Amino acid sequence: MAATPPSGSGRVRPLPTRGCYLSARERREEDEEEEEDDGETTPLLPPPLGSSSSSRGSSFAFSVFNLMNAIMGSGILGLSYAMANTGIMGFSILLLIVASLASYSVFLLLSMCTQTAVTSYEDLGLFAFGSTGRVLVATTIIIQNIGAMSSYLLIVKSELPGAVAGLLSGAESGSWYLDGKLLLLLTSVCIVFPLALLPKIGFLGYTSSLSFFFTVYFTLVVMIKKWSIPCPLPLSSAIETLQVSNSTGDCKAKLFHLSKESAYAIPTMAFSFLCHTSVLPIYCELQSPSKRRMQKVTVTGIGLSFLIYFLSALFGYLTFYGSISFSNFNKTQEPEMLESRVDVYKVDSELLQGYSRYLPNDTIIMTVRAAILFAVLLTVPLIHFPARKAVLMVFFSHLPGSWICHILVTLTLNTVVVLFAMYVPDIKNVFGVVGSTTSTCLLFIYPGLFYLKLNREDFISPQKLGACALVIFGICVGLLSLVLIIFNWVDQ
Repeated sequence: MAATPPSGSGRVRPLPTRGCYLSARERREEDEEEEEDDGETTPLLPPPLGSSSSSRGSSFAFSVFNLMNAIMGSGILGLSYAMANTGIMGFSILLLIVASLASYSVFLLLSMCTQTAVTSYEDLGLFAFGSTGRVLVATTIIIQNIGAMSSYLLIVKSELPGAVAGLLSGAESGSWYLDGKLLLLLTSVCIVFPLALLPKIGFLGYTSSLSFFFTVYFTLVVMIKKWSIPCPLPLSSAIETLQVSNSTGDCKAKLFHLSKESAYAIPTMAFSFLCHTSVLPIYCELQSPSKRRMQKVTVTGIGLSFLIYFLSALFGYLTFYGSISFSNFNKTQEPEMLESRVDVYKVDSELLQGYSRYLPNDTIIMTVRAAILFAVLLTVPLIHFPARKAVLMVFFSHLPGSWICHILVTLTLNTVVVLFAMYVPDIKNVFGVVGSTTSTCLLFIYPGLFYLKLNREDFISPQKLGACALVIFGICVGLLSLVLIIFNWVDQ
């Protein structure tokens, strides 16, 4: 039996007049009736009394922008690395599969919204599996948001020292103000934590839009800089002493490639396409809201995000795919130094590091770095809000709201995120672990499970079979990727 609607969650929305559940035959009959109504569709949720749904909310274009804004994030910096370890064709196929399944899982969420009239992911869990489902979804969102914030602060740790060095041309390499961990701690204490303490999001919502525009700007720069960095790469004097040969054979793209690092590919893609906690709130703001209209928003937003992701990954890979091979190197060189020289010219797990290393004083690269850092420092406090809300709901729902609880939860979240960012050595580890666990749950497993639980169609109906396949895909891919990543850590 489905759980009762949550109490104390704001204004109670009436259930659709068609009822909560429809049989497969009834759905087919109503679909045929809808097709005969000159394209008119029934709203997922009825508008409030005395108001017209067409006179309020966001336009189609602005809703697409909001959805892309929710999709685009730090994951774009790891997709070139995923392409380098799967090949151009392999990456394209996998990215298309993940994007298609993400769009399909949104379709399932919208179908369940029709049945339950709720507008949050947590409440769908409540309807499907009671309070246990709601707590499970909220806990997953907490871990996902901690991973997202950690990935942003990892960018601060890796890129802020270069930005400071660019501003201070005479800075010495061992200076305290070039220590990434120290700069991360200072920015977290002085900027992130005070902003995260704000009781309302307010102006921070606009910074998320800036982050989206900076991401598009980053993609354009990656495409332009492909023609500025030659391959074979010119050898610096330090590398010439090792008698390195950089042949044109290293500048050939691979269509398919498989290695132990390929395990990070699908988790990084899942991490990059996750927007499902924002889909239902975006629907609530849509003008003339209907299932068909919101599906068009979803397909358009995910399709455009796919294009931006693919272009940034492709041109990033085609810039740094050439790796240096050592032939008759000087035997007196330390092996550690030799290994570091090899890694200089490979696609980095955080793409911006490659440009920062090879073009440290390039004006355009410096503007990209500054823009990304600005967006990161103002986006992390924004992610604190849903994370803190989920923590309060899971652990402190029985307590009245207070400033002490607000501050302690914010401080705890900030401390955990900073510690992760300080001691996680590589951003690909965040993409891999979070992507293979919480991202796959929110993207594939939960939508399928909730649909199987809430929908009364026959199990052999196309939608239920699709939901079942989505759950199986999410479980298999998530577990396999996580196991391979752990084995990779043990091997290293």
